[in-house]
Amino acid sequence: MSSGSTSGYVTAPSAIAAILLAGPTASGKSALALALAERLDGTIINTDSMQVYRDLRIITARPSLAEEARMPHRLYGHVDAAENYSVGRWCVDVQAAVADARRAGRLPILVGGTGLYFKALTQGLAAVPLIPLGIRAAMRARLASEGVAPLYAELQERDPAVAARLMPGDRSRITRALEVVVATGRSLADWHREGMPAPIDATHALKLFLDVPRAELYRRIDARFDAMLAAGALEEVGALARRALDAALPAMKAHGVPWLIRHLQGEIALDEAAEGGKRDTRRYTKRQATWFRNQLPDFVWVAPEHAESHIESLGLALASARVRD
Repeated sequence: MSSGSTSGYVTAPSAIAAILLAGPTASGKSALALALAERLDGTIINTDSMQVYRDLRIITARPSLAEEARMPHRLYGHVDAAENYSVGRWCVDVQAAVADARRAGRLPILVGGTGLYFKALTQGLAAVPLIPLGIRAAMRARLASEGVAPLYAELQERDPAVAARLMPGDRSRITRALEVVVATGRSLADWHREGMPAPIDATHALKLFLDVPRAELYRRIDARFDAMLAAGALEEVGALARRALDAALPAMKAHGVPWLIRHLQGEIALDEAAEGGKRDTRRYTKRQATWFRNQLPDFVWVAPEHAESHIESLGLALASARVRD
């Protein structure tokens, strides 16, 4: 874990153009982002792939209406659960949100736990066009009825270069690559070479990852899931279930949602559903930590109890930079 040193963030206070605040589920990111926004005149911009869905405020621990009213929040709950919202669409949306914040003289504070969003934010993304819903639906139907092997065989014929880089059982990547070549007539590799630029200049951003000891993180996850149930998460998921959406949609796979739907359908007890949701969340935090360590090593890891003092050492510099700007 990295120490609290501030060296390496920026060369001068005026160079800080954004704060990127990442961390595992239940690490305290949202509360810290709100405190920073109030101190630094910031706009909080969502960088979590599940908190974009308007149907899922409680079960995704989205900021409350009262919290959203305290400081500007962007890209929270702006997508319907029936949509398959992609990282490409988020990149377009976040570029506009960052630009709006800067035009208003506010500091963009991007907060969340989705590693791919942060990677696209700082490194850019392949400019793959949106895939028509009909092609996506047809591909999912084929995957369900035929399995992955025929799709991989077709990909080997139509896009051998990409197929050679994939494992034959990698259902999601094979399906994605085949969708792209079917929809566009071009290899996914071609689109990757024409990528879109990063919305944020990472060299001018303060990049933090909140690091919580595993036992404490698991305690927080369990307590938060219980609190979400007490706040109406079961009713929220019930309303989503009544929409009878495709179970493969991202919103339908948010942590806790499949388990609570199984309970509502009478398959399992609420205690079992809650434990399943907690367990999935705990496992996900392990993957989050591994992903950030490997993919985004320039993020500085800091314990949550040290985060306030760690950032406070930059607080006056950041505030004075805002005045000079």
